[in-house]
Amino acid sequence: MTSPPGGIRYPRPGASKRKASAIEDLGRKIAEEGLSIGAIKLDPDNPFQWASGYRMPVYNDNRMFLFYPETRKTIVRGLARTIEEEGISFDVVAGTATAGIPHGTSLADLLGAPFIYIRDKPKSHGLRNRIEGIDAESDLGGSEVIVVEDLISTGGSSVAAVEAVRDANGICGYCLAIFSYGLDRAAEQFAALDPPCEVRSLLTFDILLDVARTGGHLSDKQISLLTEWREDPFNWGQKHGFPKVK
Repeated sequence: MTSPPGGIRYPRPGASKRKASAIEDLGRKIAEEGLSIGAIKLDPDNPFQWASGYRMPVYNDNRMFLFYPETRKTIVRGLARTIEEEGISFDVVAGTATAGIPHGTSLADLLGAPFIYIRDKPKSHGLRNRIEGIDAESDLGGSEVIVVEDLISTGGSSVAAVEAVRDANGICGYCLAIFSYGLDRAAEQFAALDPPCEVRSLLTFDILLDVARTGGHLSDKQISLLTEWREDPFNWGQKHGFPKVK
């Protein structure tokens, strides 16, 4: 590929305070819906075992949002507003496999942009594609690509997706997410990229805690435990009697 797919760029003007407030309002809606349907679970008294073996007081399954049309619309509106607010220029929208694909597709449809998706690893057969939507014998031709992720926890898989875009001769300066835990480990990994990649999330952990508190989902003590977890997530479980599962 010698030119950007579609040959189109989407410059956006800077944001006003009103738009920044609108993004936060959308984040609160996502938090309220997530807590209501169980897509976001908070339980510092009986924490969840993550795939890493750590016991954590929060669990997120954004795939549950796919069942609710209005929430899907809220998410894609939020992603589009973020692009406008940040003045992001781009050629292509990329979704991470698999959870970032539906929301990335919706965003690309809304903006009339080309879409690709990024596998966690190349296929083991055929042309062994890592990025789907372009010819395996070509590349992104210097296109500016926005990566759409559903959740950022420690950041490893999201950073790998950004690296895959760059390895395919794409330019990626932004990763947009529905929700981020805001962990230092993720921030460090994105900052360590050369050049660094900016992360923008519709729902932040601080907004989630505020919605949980004001909505009566958790006690003040539980909110305090969750705040403490975010400050030191990988030692929190051991400290409170929930050691890492080997």
